[in-house]
Amino acid sequence: MYPADTALRRPAVAVESVTKVFTQWRRKEGARGLFRQQKTTVAALEGVSFRIGRGEFAAYAGPNGAGKSTTMKLLAGMLQPTEGRISVLGMSPEKDRIRLMRRLGVLFGNRTELWWDHPVIQSFEWKKVVWDIPDQVYERNLDRMRELLELDGILNTFARELSLGQRMRADLAMMLLHSPELVLLDEPTLGLDVVAKRQMIEFLKKINREDGVTILVTSHDMDDLEEMARRILMISKGKLAYDGDFEGLRRLTGNSTVFTVTTDGRRPVLEGCRLLSEQHGVFEFEADLSCTPIRLLMEMLSRIDGIRDVEIRRAPIEQVIAQLYQTWRKDEGQTL
Repeated sequence: MYPADTALRRPAVAVESVTKVFTQWRRKEGARGLFRQQKTTVAALEGVSFRIGRGEFAAYAGPNGAGKSTTMKLLAGMLQPTEGRISVLGMSPEKDRIRLMRRLGVLFGNRTELWWDHPVIQSFEWKKVVWDIPDQVYERNLDRMRELLELDGILNTFARELSLGQRMRADLAMMLLHSPELVLLDEPTLGLDVVAKRQMIEFLKKINREDGVTILVTSHDMDDLEEMARRILMISKGKLAYDGDFEGLRRLTGNSTVFTVTTDGRRPVLEGCRLLSEQHGVFEFEADLSCTPIRLLMEMLSRIDGIRDVEIRRAPIEQVIAQLYQTWRKDEGQTL
C-alpha cells in the first residue's frame, strides 16, 4: 500500500474489501409485444481496499462509470456497502453519520447547498445556527474564506445570480465553515474557467499544506489532479487498478516524452520516434525514453541539418491516462 508511513497507522480513511452492488429494473419486451420488468444487478465496486493517511492530498480517478462517485457517497454515509468495511476518521459512515459530518466536508461539483433565492451570507448564517458552530470558529473561518476566496463581492448576492465559478467558491467556503478535518471533493473544478480553476486549486493546496486538512478529490481533468495531489488512486470497472504517484503512472506507459522540432521546412527523420503533427516547419514527435534514451535522442537531433529549435517536455498526464484506459478496456479485469 502507498505510501508506507506512520500516517496510515491511524488513517483518515480506511476502505477494506468493499463491494457495492446496485439493483436495476429494466423493461424487456416479452411475448405478444407485452413488456415486463427484468431485475439486474450491477457491481459498482468490487473488493476495493485502500487507506488515506491524515494530512494527505490524494486524487481518485477513473473513466465514467468506474465507481468514483459511488466511493465518495460511501465515505460520506450517503450509501452503505454491500460487503466490506469503511472507517472515516475512526468512525463508521453508516452508524456514526451525524457525528462524522461534524468533522467531514463534502462537495459535489454539480450540486449546491446554497439557498437559491437568498444572499450567500444567509446560507452561511443558516449553517452556523443549524450546525451549532461556535461564534469564534465561525467568524475566524468566515474572515479567512473572505480573504482567500475573495468573497466580499458576492456575500450579499443571491445564489441564483452567481456565475459557476462564484458559486463554487461560495460552496467551498460554506463547506469549510465548521473546520472539517477531512474533505471529499467530487469534480470541484467542473466547468470552471481558467481563473476560477486556478483560485480553487491554490486554495485547496493551501489548506492542505498549512492546516493539515486531508483531501480526497475526483476529477476528469488529470492535469488538475497532477498539480494538486501527490498520490493518485485509479479505479477501473469497479476495481482498484493503480495506487501510487504520477511518475509511476508515466512509467506504466513507457515514460513517454513529447518534443517539438522547428526546422527550415525539411522534415527530420528520427528513428524510434513517432510523428504526431507537422505544420509550417514545426514537427511534433513522441518518444519512449525507456527505448530511446534522451542522450541518443539528442545525438540524432545534432546530426540533422536545418534544425532551428528543439523543445522537449513530458507527455501530458491526460495522454498517459488515456493510454491506460485503452489498455483496461482491452483487458478487462487486469490489475496494474
